[in-house]
Amino acid sequence: MLFFGKKCVILPIFKRKEYFMVNRELIRLKAVQIIYSYYACGAEEQGAKGISNSQKELLFSLDKSYELYHAMMALLLEVRRVAVEDVEQRSLRNKQLGLQECVSTRFTHNRLLQLLAENAQLQEFRDKNNQVWIEDEEMVKNLYRQFLQSSDYEEYLHAEDSFRNDQECIRRLYRNILCDSEAVAESLEDKSIYWNDDKHIVDTFVLKTIKMLDENSTANTPLLPQYDRQEDMEFAVKLHKCAIENGAYYRTLIEKKSVNWDLHRIALMDTVIMQTALAEITSFPTIPVAVSLNEYINISKMYSTSRNWSYVNATLDAICKELEAEGKLEKTTRN
Repeated sequence: MLFFGKKCVILPIFKRKEYFMVNRELIRLKAVQIIYSYYACGAEEQGAKGISNSQKELLFSLDKSYELYHAMMALLLEVRRVAVEDVEQRSLRNKQLGLQECVSTRFTHNRLLQLLAENAQLQEFRDKNNQVWIEDEEMVKNLYRQFLQSSDYEEYLHAEDSFRNDQECIRRLYRNILCDSEAVAESLEDKSIYWNDDKHIVDTFVLKTIKMLDENSTANTPLLPQYDRQEDMEFAVKLHKCAIENGAYYRTLIEKKSVNWDLHRIALMDTVIMQTALAEITSFPTIPVAVSLNEYINISKMYSTSRNWSYVNATLDAICKELEAEGKLEKTTRN
């Protein structure tokens, strides 16, 4: 990946308007990743240009997350395609051998999958990105075979033929097989450096989409919108801007509370996580301190050892207590 002219790797609906694909959890994670890359690549030497490029990278990264959301639903349709081919081949073989055995078409006629296949928004993505899974044919076949051998599939075959059971079948297929597939994770890592770290969050929104669709859905039923641009996009831009522009101040706070720790010896990722957390805590009065702390401790657990995230937790808590005591936090309560 080229970032600021240097090679650098980022660490690893209408009626449902309360759901947006890009949520605050994903924005925080992306902000930490991009700000880490900003410092690791030496972009701060570029001044305002470096900050501007970093912000563009953040927004581009969020766009890629929305792309992953569509790609994972498209993967469900790839499994369906393989299933159709399998049923056709087995039916032809039985006919050639004179066997009367009936091959079930229950899965290939799944109503939820049919809705996704007809969905205009997803179809537009597939038309533009028809090569996204083209090199993963064997992986897709293995996913299908895993499902055929699962108790979920056996239960589905014996369940009542209804939209609700079709929907539950796809939910289980996604949750129990696609979510945890190492092969899918490896493929995503090869396709985009932006995708693998996002998958656990994107998975939750694919599952929400599966639950959202119903028998009254049509080809024009919208999938989850990317985000509420007036709020969440502004949140992303402001969080990134404050974390970098006020970085020296936040690092001073961190160093002051880092007893027996030299700031230069603290892992860059830990410093960036705390710096971004402090940007949110001091710049967004409507977000409770406890909420911000919990979110960034979770991010720290993803990237740090137990000793390090405990240090991050203790340091941020100590800084917040001091800022509150000095009246520097525009919060009514920390809880």
